[in-house]
Amino acid sequence: MPVNTVPEKSVVEMWQVCLPGRTDLVTEDGEPIRIIYPGRINHDSGADFLDAVIANRRGLIKGDVEVHVKSSSWRAHGHHQDPAYNRVVLHVVCWHDAETAAGLQNGRKIPTLALHEFVENQADRHTTITYPATGRSMPCRNSPISRNINAMGEILDSAGEERFLAKVTGFRTALARTETSQCLYQGIMEALGYVKNKYPLAELSRRMPLCRLESVAFNNLSDAECLAWQQALLMGMAGLLPSQRSSQYQKGDPADEWVNKLERLWASSRETATMSEDDWHFCKVRPSNLPTRRIAAMSYLLLRYRERGILTGLVGSLSQAAVEAGYGDLESSLRVTTNGYWAKFLDFGLPGRRSRPALLGRGRAADIVVNILLPFAVAWGQVGSHPELVQKAFELYRNYPVLDVNALEKHMIYQLGISRYAVNSARRQQGLIHIYRTMCSQGRCGDCPIGCE
Repeated sequence: MPVNTVPEKSVVEMWQVCLPGRTDLVTEDGEPIRIIYPGRINHDSGADFLDAVIANRRGLIKGDVEVHVKSSSWRAHGHHQDPAYNRVVLHVVCWHDAETAAGLQNGRKIPTLALHEFVENQADRHTTITYPATGRSMPCRNSPISRNINAMGEILDSAGEERFLAKVTGFRTALARTETSQCLYQGIMEALGYVKNKYPLAELSRRMPLCRLESVAFNNLSDAECLAWQQALLMGMAGLLPSQRSSQYQKGDPADEWVNKLERLWASSRETATMSEDDWHFCKVRPSNLPTRRIAAMSYLLLRYRERGILTGLVGSLSQAAVEAGYGDLESSLRVTTNGYWAKFLDFGLPGRRSRPALLGRGRAADIVVNILLPFAVAWGQVGSHPELVQKAFELYRNYPVLDVNALEKHMIYQLGISRYAVNSARRQQGLIHIYRTMCSQGRCGDCPIGCE
């Protein structure tokens, strides 16, 4: 079959559907391999498939997979210079026309799996596959358990409990070496970063600790002055003030008065060891998730709890929340809206097309409650001997309604072939994530509680 007649989509379909389980696959350097888990489609920048698992003579190899029609496309597309591809462990192509193996930005070489013989033999068959076909070849799809909504619900509840307890253990470990309020603050900051800015925001929380920010709040300042100081310290330490960035800041808006104030306060703080704008991700990040807006959201949260402190304020809201309907109050304790600078601007000098008063909306607030506040409360309650707090947090988690559906959850629902009605709580959503993280992406199909036909 001529190379120009094979669309890349067909190579993708073959990787997902035809190749897993085959025992006759050999890379271009003569290494026999077997596809344990093809991974999930990546809808963002980087490799085509995330979290794949392959097996070779050395054992299981975990990472990402990139797919092309021709192996020469690797360099043609600039992947050898892009750190986003450093997790790739296999280059899957139809034809191998490059002189050397694909190289990563970090200097490592990866094997190439060429499928031209298989394509020629299976051309008529694979072109009939309906795209996308994620999960069709997985043995767990439509297994007896996945078709039983009650049995599936019990497994997801159990897996959701395991994920929650793992988070509790993580917080207990953190509390052993970190001051309590700082521990909660770091958890919230990390969650505010979502996927792309998770680690930069965690780093910012360490460089600009809560005690420094709350020392400003305890001074005899007006709310407006307190907010300005906290934003200046956070934005400045992040390296994201206009004066710290390479992009040209467009002046001339009346709102510049707020920006100029932050610049003056930061200059007077004499803080050092700042982060750089290169530490942050802005590309392919939704406007509401831009790091500047998430940092601004934290400054408003600190202002809200300036009298009691963020630890006392949030744990107090949890203690008072009703078990069956208190999730709304917990989310309100974290939601942030503004009528100030950040209601009109997405970033410094970058006005939005419409007003965006929500800096931290209901969806992100709910995620923080489930993934940070509740497991933190259990850990703190266990360490500090507060059994009533532990029980309350567990009950709230087990009664928490469905969160916003993310891409990983959609992938798992399709892969397993289960009804969305089976995933009817936050705990079951967490269970799906737990099964993916601990089973699918680890190549542990034989240990999975869902089982195979």
